[in-house]
Amino acid sequence: MPLFPKFSKKRDGLNVVMEQRLLQTVNNLVLNSETCTGCGICVEACPEEAIVLGLVGAAKRGAIDYAAPIDVDEVKCSYCGVCVIMCPFNALTLKVDGQERLPIIEKEGFPQYDMKAEIDNEKCVKCTICEEVCPREAINRDVPAYESTYKEPVLNAKERQTAIKTKTTFTVDKEKCTYCGLCGALCPAIVVKHKEFTAESGKVEGDVIWDETKCDACKVCVEACPEECIIVEREIISDKVDGKVDIIQDNCCTCQWCSRNCPPEAITVEKIFEGDIEFHAEKCPGGCSTCAEICPANAIYLPTPKPAAEMKHEIESTIAVNKDFCILCGACVNACPGEDIIIMQRTGVRMKGTETDLFKKIKEKLFTKRTSKVKEDITGQVSLKEMGKV
Repeated sequence: MPLFPKFSKKRDGLNVVMEQRLLQTVNNLVLNSETCTGCGICVEACPEEAIVLGLVGAAKRGAIDYAAPIDVDEVKCSYCGVCVIMCPFNALTLKVDGQERLPIIEKEGFPQYDMKAEIDNEKCVKCTICEEVCPREAINRDVPAYESTYKEPVLNAKERQTAIKTKTTFTVDKEKCTYCGLCGALCPAIVVKHKEFTAESGKVEGDVIWDETKCDACKVCVEACPEECIIVEREIISDKVDGKVDIIQDNCCTCQWCSRNCPPEAITVEKIFEGDIEFHAEKCPGGCSTCAEICPANAIYLPTPKPAAEMKHEIESTIAVNKDFCILCGACVNACPGEDIIIMQRTGVRMKGTETDLFKKIKEKLFTKRTSKVKEDITGQVSLKEMGKV
């Protein structure tokens, strides 16, 4: 029996680690079972057919904890890294002697996804919508925290009036001012100082001192002044909130939730895949909702029930997809336990670099029409279809 290569597979928390130990090199393929969506693109991309789908729906819904959505045969695997490149969710990592590497890319032997997901920070107003709608935590909103904007107190939160850059001027007509002290009693930015009261002058004298750093130009002093001798003017120098908002490319799945909902239209995202997907709700038994729960792009939903008066003769849909957000990853197809409920067809993929012969073979697989692998020739008895037969 040869001493090398040696193979092993182990589970390390959320990761499944496949190992190929050679005489002078150790290769590891690491699968993050939480990040993996069960889309199956790695299955179609693997040139050694070393990857198979597991119990996608059960694994992603948390019904089982002993298996990942996919399974890699550590002996069949050539540790080439093609699956790492093709995984749109960065759930796979290749390590060579402990270092993350992709030799096939280093040798320019395989193209990569042509990711286009960017934010124009000149247009961006630093609002919170993109961060909130993103289903993949791919938005990095590096914006200062301001007071009164969080349920819990935030350490070192900035005063809200500092969010925009302004120039405020404060003027007191000293001919009219009686130094009554009312403005100073109302505002922390104003101090009214009186000179020593003396019978020699027999009147109140002093000064009104204003601190621009504490003034938020609220103009309470102007409205409250009984002598109408205060003028406050504020000039907006910049209405841009400090900070920057970026897209974390490794997390982005190009679903377009952010770009389609950005108020100033500052975000540009182009989907990796082109094609179409159909949902045949009339075949869906209802009550399953597996596809909606595992969809990594939050593109699948349960339609809001219609009032009976509006139904007429139509059958109410139990499941639907918003194609604007669907990324054609195929996770729903793989997880669906019914026959021909979801049908997906990819027709294009955005890549950069030379399309090698290997990639062309993979692309042919990617463009194969897909539906669930389940078929039910006899009621209550299911079996699996052959790949490519819809």
